[in-house]
Amino acid sequence: MSTLQRFILPLTAFSLLLFGTSGCGKKTDYSVKKKIAGIVFQEDQFFRLVIFGMREATSRNGVELLEANSAGKPDKEIQLINTYIASGVDAIVVSPLSAKASVSALSRAREKGIVVITYNTTVEGDLAAAYIESDQRDLGRTTGKAACEYIQRRLGGQAKIALLAFQSQAPEQSTARVGGFKEEVGRLPGVAIVAEQDAWLAEQAVKKAGDILTANPGVNILWAANEGGTVGAVMAVKNAGKAGKVAVFGTDTGEQLADFLLADDQVLQAVTGQRPFEIGSLAVESAVKVLKGEHVSKTVSLPGMLLSRQNPEEVRKFKDRLKELNK
Repeated sequence: MSTLQRFILPLTAFSLLLFGTSGCGKKTDYSVKKKIAGIVFQEDQFFRLVIFGMREATSRNGVELLEANSAGKPDKEIQLINTYIASGVDAIVVSPLSAKASVSALSRAREKGIVVITYNTTVEGDLAAAYIESDQRDLGRTTGKAACEYIQRRLGGQAKIALLAFQSQAPEQSTARVGGFKEEVGRLPGVAIVAEQDAWLAEQAVKKAGDILTANPGVNILWAANEGGTVGAVMAVKNAGKAGKVAVFGTDTGEQLADFLLADDQVLQAVTGQRPFEIGSLAVESAVKVLKGEHVSKTVSLPGMLLSRQNPEEVRKFKDRLKELNK
């Protein structure tokens, strides 16, 4: 079995979930090659792997993928959707920027008979034929459990924690992840959360985490809710000369974070990652099924995966998978 096959193996089980409730979309002549627009909203490791998953599914199903990035800008998202409506794509697979504000443009697409599939984030109402997601609260909980184990093992059950979230970028996701993390660390009576800031890009997070460490010299745990925040938190600890004194935990995965977990500096301790390749592949697979008139589940939630300094072999395996996919 190839590395790629091992990476997408969970698709077999999750694909079984797709035969549930009926999705809404136009049933057309499938002898003509269908066009599926795949829209991401950020250029990072997560969305790159989402696109890889989309490409694999479109290739396997004989459909064409049109790739686009809204770059976190609502106006650009609307422009892209309007362009795809005008060009007559058969389906739009998108991670919407807003549960409310993205509804209008996507409603116009569905009114034109275009299948709408959401992943990672979704919109209000019954607009999407299917939604492929990670269990966002579970992502926070899983990292929170790892942090609790560290606090009990290394800090005698006592910790002052600072958080980096992305509430102003994707409030629903951020709230779920932060809530899951707080739920777990809140079980320890000796833990206090002393600061909480918004910083989802690495350059933002370096500054804000640095400011937090300066203002709160007793902080010994930093947790970030996404990849960019985690990268920035690690760099801030290094810049402050607090490696070995402040431990970082995070959410999302990527090659850089894997390298941090394998580094000798003991800064990054654990991250809980999503399964972006499977998310992208399942999202396109759902669109294809709806176009064929087949049934799909309205929501499919994928579990996260913990990568920890305590298990370096799993981290190395993850890096190997990334290399294989990036070829």
